[in-house]
Amino acid sequence: MPTLPLPSELELVQPTPPELSPADAERIARDAFGLRATARALGSHQDRNFLLDRGEEAPVLLKIANPGTTSAELEAQSAAAARIAERAPGLRTPRSLPVTAGGADAADAPTVREIEEDGQRLGARVLEFLDGGTLSGGGHLSPAVVRGIGELAARVDLALADFDAPGVERPHQWDLRRAPAVLDALLPYVGDAELRARLAGAAREAWAVVERLAPELPVQAVHGDLTDDNVVWSDPRTRLPDGIIDLGDLNRGWTVGELAITLSSLLHHDGVDRRAALRAATAYHGLRPLSRAEAEALWPLVVLRAAVLVASGHHVVATDPGNGYAAENLGHELAILEAATAVPLAVQTALVLAATGHEPETLALPAHGPLLGGVRPEEFVHVELGTTSRALHGGRWLEPDAEAAASRAALAAGAAVAATRFGEARLTRSTPFAQEAPANVALGVELALAHPVELLAPWPGIVTAGDDGLELRGDGLVLRLDGAEASALERTAPGAGVHVARGAAIGRAETQLAVRVHRDGDATPPWFAPAAEAAGWLALVADPSPLVTGADHASTSTGDAALPAGTRDARELIARREAVFAEVQEYYFEEPPAIVRGWRELLVDADGRVYLDALNNVTSIGHAHPRLVEAVTEQWQLLNTNSRFNYPAVVEYAERLASLVPDPLDTVFLVNSGSEAVDLALRLARAATGRRDILAVREAYHGWTDLSDAVSTSVADNPGALASRPDWVHTVDAPNPFRGRHRGAEASRYAGEAVAEVERLADAGTPPGAFIAETYYGNAGGIALPDGYLAAVYEAVRRHGGVAVADEVQVGYGRLGEWFWGFEQQGVVPDVVAVAKAIGNGHPLGAVITTKEIAAAYRSQGYFFSSAGGSPVSSVVGSTVLDVIREEGLQENAREVGGYFRERLAELGERHPLVGAVHGSGFYLGLEFVRDRESFEPATEETAAICERLLELGVIVQPTGDHQNVLKIKPPMCLGRAGVDAFVAAVDRVLTTGW
Repeated sequence: MPTLPLPSELELVQPTPPELSPADAERIARDAFGLRATARALGSHQDRNFLLDRGEEAPVLLKIANPGTTSAELEAQSAAAARIAERAPGLRTPRSLPVTAGGADAADAPTVREIEEDGQRLGARVLEFLDGGTLSGGGHLSPAVVRGIGELAARVDLALADFDAPGVERPHQWDLRRAPAVLDALLPYVGDAELRARLAGAAREAWAVVERLAPELPVQAVHGDLTDDNVVWSDPRTRLPDGIIDLGDLNRGWTVGELAITLSSLLHHDGVDRRAALRAATAYHGLRPLSRAEAEALWPLVVLRAAVLVASGHHVVATDPGNGYAAENLGHELAILEAATAVPLAVQTALVLAATGHEPETLALPAHGPLLGGVRPEEFVHVELGTTSRALHGGRWLEPDAEAAASRAALAAGAAVAATRFGEARLTRSTPFAQEAPANVALGVELALAHPVELLAPWPGIVTAGDDGLELRGDGLVLRLDGAEASALERTAPGAGVHVARGAAIGRAETQLAVRVHRDGDATPPWFAPAAEAAGWLALVADPSPLVTGADHASTSTGDAALPAGTRDARELIARREAVFAEVQEYYFEEPPAIVRGWRELLVDADGRVYLDALNNVTSIGHAHPRLVEAVTEQWQLLNTNSRFNYPAVVEYAERLASLVPDPLDTVFLVNSGSEAVDLALRLARAATGRRDILAVREAYHGWTDLSDAVSTSVADNPGALASRPDWVHTVDAPNPFRGRHRGAEASRYAGEAVAEVERLADAGTPPGAFIAETYYGNAGGIALPDGYLAAVYEAVRRHGGVAVADEVQVGYGRLGEWFWGFEQQGVVPDVVAVAKAIGNGHPLGAVITTKEIAAAYRSQGYFFSSAGGSPVSSVVGSTVLDVIREEGLQENAREVGGYFRERLAELGERHPLVGAVHGSGFYLGLEFVRDRESFEPATEETAAICERLLELGVIVQPTGDHQNVLKIKPPMCLGRAGVDAFVAAVDRVLTTGW
């Protein structure tokens, strides 16, 4: 299809209206529309827009069109807005207010007034003003917002599918059907010759695709500028788009062009890359399915839109130098161009096809012979460098020579050829603390050779030799052999070559050879691609593995081209989990990655994306600690049974636990979890006192067993917690000095009130047999209890015959840095200590430490036994964790690095008003978010969204507290300053660019 012509450049590039001041706008509103209002100028490329404040009446928008826009076109825009309002209920649109000659409203009156300013005839309208905000700027857009704008574009297109009116069909610079003519007119205004040539080349390539598909692309009336600037939201917390503004570019055009315009507008937003933007295409397709032709045309149209945006921006700046709106947008438009053209069109189109349910094209090898001469199949082995490779255990993946070492090991074991895997997400190419996903999926294979190998032409073609190796061109493909040396061939000049038949000797490889196959005519692809784009590269890159293995099929493939392997696995795992797991067993994040490996303070997903684990107080000494791995392996090979047998490990471990607590605590029970530890601690208290009543602190979580759940009061974990407590559970206020009833210096009153409650219960004949509390307020976000709180309450409870139970499950074991146990911060000694999580580093292990007298009282309940609690393996785990904490100085690290961490978090509060407070000590910290620092209104929804955004930036953290507005920061205690800096940088970016 030839490009649609433009009658003249004047119709292409609209003349601008005269400069109008707010005073001019107030005069026009009064004289033309009978409106008395205060005007405020709003930005626009080629029109003049003013917000009219009418006092008690709703504000309206005065829109004065450029002189090139006819009244018929303006009336069509008004009619289109009315049609969208009718056909898309709930979607807010800026309907025009009809006016009579006298300015009075009338339903059948026209919506346009012609005015004259500085000798120009201009069309003016008054439109409803949609409150809320737009998605303008470069801030982050959440996945939900991106999907929302795609759905909104589909709803608009469906509403306008059969719309027609005089003035809809017009020569227009934003009509992508006219892009070549538009660029011919605008490119001369681009002063940078290199940029001008780049725009022309990108547009030429894109138009060649669109022109071929054009006969299959539906045409209809479209909004024409459905971008981040022109969609509005009413809820500032979600920013989900629910309205559209500015139909000034209404025109007939390709329907898919509307979506291309929408997608292009997303590409300059922080964190919204090409792959993320396709969420909008998927959402659009769900409401208005795209044909295959439309899907194939979509990204070329995005490129054309980007080219026109940049060229138009330069034109406006050149012809309207005072237009600051256009000048500011140039930076965004260049960012859109960069993103739109960052990968070859065929790659992005394959991703579009997958995102819209169409089968992408993939590149396949032709019929071929072997590449390696004289290598038998049994002499060939694969080198595993993926996320679960045994060769990369123990942090080996972080060492610079990890890949070479794996290949050397394979050759040393007798292989003639050791080859990496095509399509494998290599862990060795992943980077800790990076905010972006790594380019780590292999688009070729690399061979390590035990001896020199002759290279054969796997298909006929032309061979050229260069400094880097050999190339074989034939059958529309390029076979690149980096590291190969020409043998029978003479070294050729660039561009020259030698015709060879299939099976002909073409060269020799001595010790190394890198092999890749790609489509001829394209630029050489990279060796590695991000997992999110890997499937798209299958349109340009073929798996060369069969050439080197002699097999008829590929060694590894990215499989379903719609998704990279790790993402596919994550979604499949969630589906399988939800099919068999109880629904109440929740998981972190809306779209959780499939985590397959841990190392120190890092977690790794199936795509090789590395995350900073800021959440895992379970893993106290770090993931996959070699000492622990070795100890467990050795013990399991010797013995693992229950604790009723007599073996050294359980005795040694119990002795070590008892030595960690002050007198008179000296007796140990071993169980499997924190819930069991708390449950047992409370049963011991009941047995020792003969009392059923328990006093607990509100906003606390203690476990899921019947007894530990009974004293759990956190409404975040159980919204009905306080109302559903049994009558023998009594509660006192959460002693929260930040947002509780008593704040700051007044927090000392909590102790007196708790003591008064103990006295009240005693006077009522129900003195508590136990008082249970976290010794450092962990569940609320790592908040220190007021000084003297536990001492006062413990004394009152004991005075009436009760016992003090310390829940150290989250905060104990050196995590606080300054203190090994939380109760040390309060200067008290409890009667019973419950501990778990950290003591097993993820192994199911818990303990209760108490006095011999209290322990002996359990006999009244029968005997105690835990099959796996205190097993040989569990005991060895516990002792090894203690060894590592001591020998690696992890408590000292928690104190020093944790102190640095708190300082860095406090710095965030100086720049970001959402930060209300920094709580905690050591590696139990809480970053509390509030909407207002005076009222302390919790930023609950914001905190959840921030956690989702941080996941995208490679940081794993979750909310805590009854209001779920505190980031609970509980990393493995091996965390160093680099990890702290990465965490703070990510949070800073989110708080700056949005979530």
